Amino acid sequence: MNILVVGGGGREHAIIKKLKESPSAQKLYCCPGNGGISKDAECHDIKACDIESMIAFAKKKDIDFVVVAPDDPLVLGMVDAFEAEGIKTFGPNKAAAIIEGSKVFSKDLMKKYHIPTAKYEVFDKASDAIHYIESENSFPTVIKADGLALGKGVVIAQTFEEAKQAVDSIMEDKIFGESGNQIVVEEFLTGPEVSVLAFTDGNVVKPMISSMDHKRVFDDDKGPNTGGMGTIAPNPFYNKETESICMETIFIPTMNAMNQENRKFKGCLYFGLMLTSNGPKVIEYNCRFGDPETQVVLPLLKTDLFQIFNAIYDEKLEQINIEWKNEAAACVVMASGGYPKSYQTGIEIKGLDENGQIDGATVYHAGTKFEKGFFTAGGRVLGVTATAKTLSEALLSSYSSVKKISFDGMHYRTDIGNKHTK
Repeated sequence: MNILVVGGGGREHAIIKKLKESPSAQKLYCCPGNGGISKDAECHDIKACDIESMIAFAKKKDIDFVVVAPDDPLVLGMVDAFEAEGIKTFGPNKAAAIIEGSKVFSKDLMKKYHIPTAKYEVFDKASDAIHYIESENSFPTVIKADGLALGKGVVIAQTFEEAKQAVDSIMEDKIFGESGNQIVVEEFLTGPEVSVLAFTDGNVVKPMISSMDHKRVFDDDKGPNTGGMGTIAPNPFYNKETESICMETIFIPTMNAMNQENRKFKGCLYFGLMLTSNGPKVIEYNCRFGDPETQVVLPLLKTDLFQIFNAIYDEKLEQINIEWKNEAAACVVMASGGYPKSYQTGIEIKGLDENGQIDGATVYHAGTKFEKGFFTAGGRVLGVTATAKTLSEALLSSYSSVKKISFDGMHYRTDIGNKHTK
């Protein structure tokens, strides 16, 4: 099989490394890819959302199977476009990808099908939203842009002033463009957060190992939210009992709800959950593998990933027995100085071998380029992942590998998974 993976970050690198293990993967391509990915797949500089060029490339290279990994091309309908050309593709079609593409759609879906989530209201006028927030007078409160916003469209406002400022910047100043034409204002939930990625072909749901993302940029969960500064798997708060509750009240009902709406979801459905005192509730859905959760979940997968992707395409997921290693994984993200705000790129990375790797861990490249050496090319630069029998051992390996890598201005959290190893 000639396989094309669309995207160019740490998640795509993790998918490619796992696909490389499959006997079915004859040749791997990635567009646009990055410096580290170029050591595992042939990379071509085609933007992830350039559907026309991507299809032309797939035809030229006789691609048998495409994996569309990022949210933007999925929401734009890249899967539909490939399938219209008769090319097998992994990922939800445009109708199903709306579960992430529109917060309003996903909240209304949960309300309609009684899937547990935070209380909310939808607004298309800033003045109405501000009036509602004032009358509720409950803080912190959560404000979400309806559409995609590079993972930055959620504000947790601590005061009325902060909430008003968030509403104005999203709806009036249009900091996220048309994604802010509507907003969701919802109650703030408390409890441990859990990420559960699940394989589904629209007939069955097979959850992967749970994980825990660390969103804040600094230690002790301080500073602004990022795309994720590190992850651990499995999530220490997610036990068998919680999993069966989620299966019964969230996972299967979501799959069935999408089928009822004539939006059959085939691909990886991501459940962002909060384990509240009133049981598990959905914070958000994503229509694809999470980043950096993929970097700790896929290394624990024993089953051939391509076989799973193919079974989902054929709607035969029920026939696949998915096996996992009885281990733990930890990923520490090394970021550019200044991330998640402005940062420099083009800085040389030291300590990696010629394949962009290091002994003792797997290095997933998120934002790198290769030119006679590796250089930074993004905010999140590397995800350093280790697996071991226990979480403590995995963290030890990951952090000792991180210490061997350096680039000017780099920063990383020193407390990933700490709370759960004491």
